[in-house]
Amino acid sequence: MTTYRVGRLVTPDDVLENAWIQVVDEDIHAFGRRSEGMPADGRRPEDLGDVTVVPGFVDIHTHGGGGSSYSTTDPEEARKVAAFHAKHGTTTTLASLVSAPLDVIVSQTACLAELVADGVIAGVHLEGPFLSKARCGAHDPALLRPPLKDDVAMVLGDAVRMVTIAPELENGLEAIRQIGDAGKVAALGHTDATYEQMVAGVDAGATVATHLFNGMRPFHHRDPGPVGAALNDQRLLLEVINDGMHLDPQVVRVALAAAGVNRIALITDAMAAAGMPDGRYQLGDLAVDVTNGLVTLAEGTHSIAGSTLTMDVAYRNAVKAGVSLVDASRMASTTPAQHFGWYDVGSIETGKRADLVLLDDEYTVQEVMRAGSWLD
Repeated sequence: MTTYRVGRLVTPDDVLENAWIQVVDEDIHAFGRRSEGMPADGRRPEDLGDVTVVPGFVDIHTHGGGGSSYSTTDPEEARKVAAFHAKHGTTTTLASLVSAPLDVIVSQTACLAELVADGVIAGVHLEGPFLSKARCGAHDPALLRPPLKDDVAMVLGDAVRMVTIAPELENGLEAIRQIGDAGKVAALGHTDATYEQMVAGVDAGATVATHLFNGMRPFHHRDPGPVGAALNDQRLLLEVINDGMHLDPQVVRVALAAAGVNRIALITDAMAAAGMPDGRYQLGDLAVDVTNGLVTLAEGTHSIAGSTLTMDVAYRNAVKAGVSLVDASRMASTTPAQHFGWYDVGSIETGKRADLVLLDDEYTVQEVMRAGSWLD
């Protein structure tokens, strides 16, 4: 049992100034304002200084970081990705895989299953190959395919938690139902769907919109398409890449005004170059160039190809744009955790896992605790 004195504590409903928090083993035991009293357990509390403590970040969409990728059959490389993002405050994550041949996806998922079993990651997100060639983005169009029943069944390993699919594809709606029946989350993305096709995908059981606005037919006032459907449909969780490159900050404000913080999940969509110098990297089988942090395909369309974002920067960008600490924490932690049923994480509440991120006055990470232990 350890009690910590902190500058402020961001809870689901409030910011507690001059606060304390008590951790027992892996869990949050109690917390409060120092002015209202502290635990009289006879132990000297540890003073962490004038830091802002927020819940560990929950990133449901990331491909890599620190020079390594989740698209691998080497579990040690995958562990490096998780460790890199943990240093930036991500304590719960899905490992995202880009489009690849089905047998490769199966092998990569089997590799990542080891990390799921060890509690390093919360599951696998298959971003492909059941995507629209018209909105393929940084996915190799030669690898994309319709979600036929046997192909979908082949890749739905136990470690898979979410699958992104374009609902307008042949067998798309049936595949969404198949994914839901298997206990997985179906997400709609990389889609050229009409408004009506997008709604049909939600009716079939999809509950997430993959990186809203990106990899989708653009919104138009006479053709709202998938973006309009996603903003309107209260059943969808909306992923947002808040790096200032994928979306103009004013577009993020539009999404917030339309959907609210209880439907938006900040994500990174990061790839191996996150935390690394500019240069050339791989995203799946495709070469990408990183210039001033912007990732684009090295050849062809030069489309944006993932990001170099980390969750602490996504959080900081939100706060500096005027989002409250409570609402930023909801989008970066609570909302995605609740959507996926991870009720033991995502907020600072008694009985939840002690996943804590300590931020300075510029909202830069100082220390990270995961399950009651400080990360090296």
